[in-house]
Amino acid sequence: MAVAPTRNEITRTDCRRCGTEVHGIDGRYACGLCGWVNHWSEGHGTLPAESDDKSWDR
Repeated sequence: MAVAPTRNEITRTDCRRCGTEVHGIDGRYACGLCGWVNHWSEGHGTLPAESDDKSWDR
C-alpha cells in the first residue's frame, strides 16, 4: 500500500518560553535558543505511522 504524498506547510509562532520567533512544519515547533518544543498533538495534521517509515530496518 503506497502512502499518498503530502504537502507540508511552513508555519511560524513565538516561542512560549523565551518569545523568539520560531518556524516549523505543520504547526510543530522547536526553539533552537531555549529548547522549548510544543507537544506533538498541537500540529496541524496526523503524524505518519511507524510502518510508513521505509528506512526503518525491521
